Amino acid sequence: MTEETPGFDEQSQQPDVPSDESEPKAAATPSAEEGAAPAGDTGQDAALVAQLDQARTALGERTADLQRLQAEFQNYRRRVERDRVAVKEVAVANLLSELLPVLDDVGRAREHGELVGGFKSVAESLETITAKMGLQQFGKEGEPFDPTIHEALMHSYAPDVTETTCVAILQPGYRIGERTIRPARVAVAEPQPGAQTALPAEESTETQDDSENKESGGPDEG
Repeated sequence: MTEETPGFDEQSQQPDVPSDESEPKAAATPSAEEGAAPAGDTGQDAALVAQLDQARTALGERTADLQRLQAEFQNYRRRVERDRVAVKEVAVANLLSELLPVLDDVGRAREHGELVGGFKSVAESLETITAKMGLQQFGKEGEPFDPTIHEALMHSYAPDVTETTCVAILQPGYRIGERTIRPARVAVAEPQPGAQTALPAEESTETQDDSENKESGGPDEG
């Protein structure tokens, strides 16, 4: 009779070589995938950096466009405001130019003492309104003649002036700010020709006679 040893199995005695070889192969696959993963991450990072650079470039271009539009808008606003002021000044100047003959009549009536009663009140109200609109009167007797603001209608010579001078204001001038609406119409006088040279000649003759009298001991006595 053959005795069997308990727990003995032929299959259990076989070595587990195949199972041991299969496990390293299974473990080797994940390690290969782990080695390939950093290369994929680098490519994604490069793509993200490229997209970020493109976004920054587009942002810079849009910012420059916005700044340019803002500058153009500011220039447009300043140009519109300047044109608006210029149009207003022209309109006011045209209106006041039409009123200058009326103001001339008021001035002549005041000089002749005819500015009385209701006419005086109306004239003063008109002058007040035109002054509020910026109208200024200029032109005085005795001031030097300036061809940019004066218009000479009469010309004469005078011994008591040293330069071309306004001796009479025929019509006053008017301006709005720095803009002249009408020049002052004046009569001018110039120094007499040769008056300034003749006087020194006479003085030199008198000086010469005095020096001769001093040298001769004075004038002869009768």
